[in-house]
Amino acid sequence: MVKHVCFDLQLFAEEKTEKATPHKRKEAREKGQVIKSREISSALILLFVFLAMKSTYNRAFGNYIEFTQNFLQTGITANFFDDDSFHSYTVYILYKYFEFIFPVILVTVLIGFFSNVLQTGFLFTTENVKLKLDRLNPIEGFKRLLSKRSIVEFFKSLIKLVFVGYIVVKTLQSKWIYIPKLVDMEIKEIVEILSSMTIEVGIKAALALLILSGFDYLYQWWEYEQSIKMSKQDIKEEHKQTEGNPQIKSRIRSIQRQMAQRRMMQEIPKADVVITNPTHLAVVLKYDEKEMPAPMVVAKGANLLAERIKQVAIEHNVAIVEDKPLAQLLYKSVDIGEVIPEELYRAVAEILAFVYNLRSDRRSQM
Repeated sequence: MVKHVCFDLQLFAEEKTEKATPHKRKEAREKGQVIKSREISSALILLFVFLAMKSTYNRAFGNYIEFTQNFLQTGITANFFDDDSFHSYTVYILYKYFEFIFPVILVTVLIGFFSNVLQTGFLFTTENVKLKLDRLNPIEGFKRLLSKRSIVEFFKSLIKLVFVGYIVVKTLQSKWIYIPKLVDMEIKEIVEILSSMTIEVGIKAALALLILSGFDYLYQWWEYEQSIKMSKQDIKEEHKQTEGNPQIKSRIRSIQRQMAQRRMMQEIPKADVVITNPTHLAVVLKYDEKEMPAPMVVAKGANLLAERIKQVAIEHNVAIVEDKPLAQLLYKSVDIGEVIPEELYRAVAEILAFVYNLRSDRRSQM
């Protein structure tokens, strides 16, 4: 009987133990994966909202008291419900309300914007708003509810509730002596005391949340680094994609060298002289006084390539001159397509003069 052995393919999966490369980080950012703590944004918004309320409360509350006193002194007359009077009172009330609430709205918008920018920089991506059908799957949704992230978020919320609750209770305990006295106070004093207590509790709670958000940011950083880790195989694949397959790159360089050699060989028949080592090096020079400021190296090679250059030169009756020191200097110091340096003018001029005289003698003999 043949037994079928099943292997878990996950056992062959390489662990992601390597830090993410810059390219991986860039890809993650483009997909909207960045280090970001919502707790920081929430805490900063809450803190600055209560600070804005504290700074504008006295003036706004004073305006409302003044308006109420004037209204009660004037009384509700028969013409209060006339269109003009009712409209005037309504506009005034809305204006005063807007005067109080506008700084709060402005602070909320600005702090919300800058707290996100400071964490992630300017980032615009549509990746997170795309429709993902797997999110509509109830089974997947249930799995997310029991995921590690959900459990961590639950404990974070629990710690936040306990910590902030403790701060709120301790703050209210220090104000508890005012509570029994409220029954003997006027409405204005009651509102002032309760508003002051609310703002103080809000500011302290926001500061507590801001402290907790620092730890949350560290956790978000750790979780982000874990989520973008790569395996060694991932790094190899990325290197192939970004740098190109080494075999393909080697093949491309080989083709480029062959094309360069073909172009180089095509220049030899039009050259003036080949200076040799004599066996290991060959440097081909060309000089056109109308187009060139000095003689130019149009081809060069060593060993087998040097032999090939000399063969082509012989086939096309290009002069070959043996000068070991000059050949070595030209080969090492001058690239193909460059003119010779000034310190070699004299040596090269003597060789060219010899070649031109040789050509002249041949022509005279023909």
